[in-house]
Amino acid sequence: MRVFVTGASGWIGSALVAELLAAGHDVVGLARSDTSAAAVTAAGAQVHRGGLDDLDALHQAAAGSDGVVHTAFKHDIAFTGDFQGAADADQRAIEAMGEALKGSDRPLVIASGLLGLRPGAVATEDFSPDPNSSPRMGTEQRTLALASQGVRSSAVRLSPTVHGDGDHGFMSTLVQIARDRGFSAYLGDGANRWPAVHRLDAAHLFRLALEKAPAGSALHGVSEEGVTTRAIAEAISRGLGLPVRSIAPDDAERHFGWIGALFGMDSPASSAITRDLVAWTPTHQGLIADLDEGHYFSA
Repeated sequence: MRVFVTGASGWIGSALVAELLAAGHDVVGLARSDTSAAAVTAAGAQVHRGGLDDLDALHQAAAGSDGVVHTAFKHDIAFTGDFQGAADADQRAIEAMGEALKGSDRPLVIASGLLGLRPGAVATEDFSPDPNSSPRMGTEQRTLALASQGVRSSAVRLSPTVHGDGDHGFMSTLVQIARDRGFSAYLGDGANRWPAVHRLDAAHLFRLALEKAPAGSALHGVSEEGVTTRAIAEAISRGLGLPVRSIAPDDAERHFGWIGALFGMDSPASSAITRDLVAWTPTHQGLIADLDEGHYFSA
């Protein structure tokens, strides 16, 4: 297949490009900058210049492909307070690519999220969230609805931590906060759970979704159903040689900043349906073992 990948030079997208090429697919990667273009070329893929706001470029690339995997997101503005703006740009990009694929039965796979999907209960793939519960859930539901218009659309709901060597996401943020504060912390009793998946297992799942996922399906990128935040904090404590402490949930924002409310969520999730549906078997190490390897703590 000729596969168009957005976010091709990103954390998950770069692993996906390698996964697709190894499986014999031709890959065209979206690149906004010269640096991204160089990374995509070095990986062995072709480059399609543009960004998420270049809707004509996205439509053109999707129209010329046998399938699309959309992993890009405007994390830069989302993490500085404009999550709605990032979600709106994401929706417009998906609409442009979806329009190019209508009536073709070609696949469109998007990245979605699991954190907060079903607080306090194990979220499964057949759970249909309220599309108004978050901007990204609305985007997911509209994407899956493209199945009725001849698009083999699917959504990979990713664990809040897609971990591995080189990660600059939630785990590295928690490590830096512990460094700055002088101790590693969890909220309350630390029993709340986060699902986790290794970056390479996530990339493999995206490929399987592209190749196999039925139209309108939600898949869960979950290797571990729920790692307690206390276990995460203790692993960070070991890695940095710092004490570990419990702090009151009311102090979450003061201590952790923007990530505080997220770190306090209890959001376990299953991937049993996904594993059966597309024959996905995660093979890489779990989150705590990955933290214990030490690469998160190198200077």
